[in-house]
Amino acid sequence: MLVKDIKHHFYDAVQHQRVLVLVAFDVDALCACKILQYLFHTDQVLYTVVPVNGIESLENAFVENSEGVKYVVLINCGATVDIVELLQPEEHVRFFICDSHRPVDVHNYYNAVQVKLLMEEDDVVVPSYDEVFRDDDEDSDSGNDSDDSETGYKKKRFDDESIIRRQERRRWNENRVKVLFDHSKFTSYGTSASLVMFELAWKLSKDTNSLLWLAIVGVTDQFVHYRIPRDKYMKDVITLQSHVSRHNQRLNDDENLLSINCLRISFEEELNISLYRHWTLFDSICHSAPFACKFRLWSLKGQKRLHEFLAEMGLPLIQCKQQFSAMDSTVRSEVKDKIKEFMTKYGLEPLEVILPSFSLQYGYKNITCATDYVYACAAILESVDPTKSATDNFLLSSEAVSRTNPEQFDKGLEAAKLQIRSIVSQVQTFIDMHSIISAGPFLYTFVTEGSTDFCFFTKPQCLIRLARFTLEGHCSVSRNKRAPSLPLVLAVPQSLDEGTCLVVGIPPLDTDDERKNFFGKAFEQAALSSKSTVKFNGFDANIIEMKTEERSKFFDALISTLQ
Repeated sequence: MLVKDIKHHFYDAVQHQRVLVLVAFDVDALCACKILQYLFHTDQVLYTVVPVNGIESLENAFVENSEGVKYVVLINCGATVDIVELLQPEEHVRFFICDSHRPVDVHNYYNAVQVKLLMEEDDVVVPSYDEVFRDDDEDSDSGNDSDDSETGYKKKRFDDESIIRRQERRRWNENRVKVLFDHSKFTSYGTSASLVMFELAWKLSKDTNSLLWLAIVGVTDQFVHYRIPRDKYMKDVITLQSHVSRHNQRLNDDENLLSINCLRISFEEELNISLYRHWTLFDSICHSAPFACKFRLWSLKGQKRLHEFLAEMGLPLIQCKQQFSAMDSTVRSEVKDKIKEFMTKYGLEPLEVILPSFSLQYGYKNITCATDYVYACAAILESVDPTKSATDNFLLSSEAVSRTNPEQFDKGLEAAKLQIRSIVSQVQTFIDMHSIISAGPFLYTFVTEGSTDFCFFTKPQCLIRLARFTLEGHCSVSRNKRAPSLPLVLAVPQSLDEGTCLVVGIPPLDTDDERKNFFGKAFEQAALSSKSTVKFNGFDANIIEMKTEERSKFFDALISTLQ
C-alpha cells in the first residue's frame, strides 16, 4: 500500500519500537540510511542497520535479525519482489519499503496490511486490482440439482453457466498474464530514496544542511550511474535547489559567517569531468567519457586533437598535468569558462559537458562537488580489498559521505581513480581489438579472463559504468549508423574457481530520454528457453550471474528472444 502521509503512517508508527533497517549497497541507499539514522538518533529510536547486496543476502539478514522486530525498513531493495512471499514473516511484522527500483510488485502495492510503500505517488504505476486479482473462485460442479425431479432443464442450464464461467476465467487469466508481462517488461528508477528521506526530515522540521547534502549526493548517484534521465534529474535538482537557498541564504549574505565549522552548499554549473578538482586536468579529461569518445583519445590522432583543444583555450600543458589545486590560480579560475567557450567548436555537446549540480565547502577547505562524493563512496562500497568484508566497506563509505573521517574520503578518491583508469583501459582494449560485435538485435563483448582489472568489474555499479563507456566509445568509432539504436550486453568473469561470470545489459544511447531497460525480462526468457543455470540475485534485473560454459547457448537464446 502506498503511504500518503509519511510522517504519520511511517515515522510516528515506528518511533516507539525497535526497527530493522535493511540497506542496499549503493550510494543513494547509503545516504538515505544516514538521514534516517540521524532522525532515529534525535528521537532515541532503537534500530539495527544491516547492509544487503542481493536477494539471498536480504533473506539471510531478515532471518538473522528479525527476532522481536515488528517494523522493517527496506532501502533501495524489496520493491520489485513480493516481499511477504519472499521472507515469510509473522503476521505482526510490517514492512516499509523506500526503494527507487521500478516496477513495484503488484502484491506489495495491493497489500494493505503488511507492506507500506514510502514513494511518491507519481512514481508508481501498477495495473488495476481487478486485472491482476480475482476474488471469486471457480465454482465446482455440484450434484444438488441433478436429484431434482425436473433435472433435465436445470442440469443443462447449470452446465452452460459452468462453461461460460470457465471461459471467462480463462480469458481473464490470459489477460492477467499479458498485463503482468507489460507491467514488468521494462525496469527503471523513480525518485531517489535519499530525497524521500530528506523530505521526511523536512516535514519533521529536522532537516539540516548536512542532511540536505546527503540527499544531493543520493540524487547525483542516480544520474552518475545512469539510472534516471536528465529530465528527471533536473526536476529533482530544482527541488533540492529550493532547499539549498533556504538553508544557505544567510551564509551567502554574510561571508564573515564562514567559520572553520561552517558547511556551505552552493548550486552551480559543474563540469562533467571525472574528479578534476582532485586530479590533474589532463588526466581527468582523458578519463571522462564525453571527451574520450568525442576526441577518440585511444588514438594518436585523438591525443593530438586534445593538445590542440588545450592550446586553443590557452591552458599550458605543463599546468594541465599538475594537480588541479597546484595550478596557477589565474589559469585554474579560467578553466570552466574556457571549456564552455570552445567546446562547441570541437563538437562537444553542452548537455554532455555541463552538469547543473551542487558543491560543498566546509570551513576554509577546498570545494568538493557532489559527483566527487559519488565516485569516492561508490569506490569504497565496491572495494576489491580482500582483507575487508562488505560490511566493513559499508561502514567506511558511511564515514566518508558524512565527513567524519576526511582521510577515508581521500582514500575513496584514490580508489575511484583506480576504478576509472581500469574502465578506460578496458574500453581501449575493446576498441583496439575490435571485440565489440553486432549480434543483430544487440551488441556484445566479453572481458577476457586474463584481464588484470576484471576484479573491479565484478561489482555492479562499476560494471554499469564500464558497459556505458564501452557503448559510447563504440558508437563514436563505428561506421554502422544503427549503433546508437542498439543495446549492449557485456560479460565479465566473476569467479575463475567456480567458473561463473556476470552479464549486464544496457539500453541504447538513443533512449537516454527514458532510461528504461528491457534486459531483465529478456534475460529471464532466454534462460528459460536455453535451460541455462542463471542466478537473478541482484536488485538490478539487468545484471545476472551464470556459468561461463553456458554463456554461448544463453547468448544464442537471447538473440532469438530479441529478434
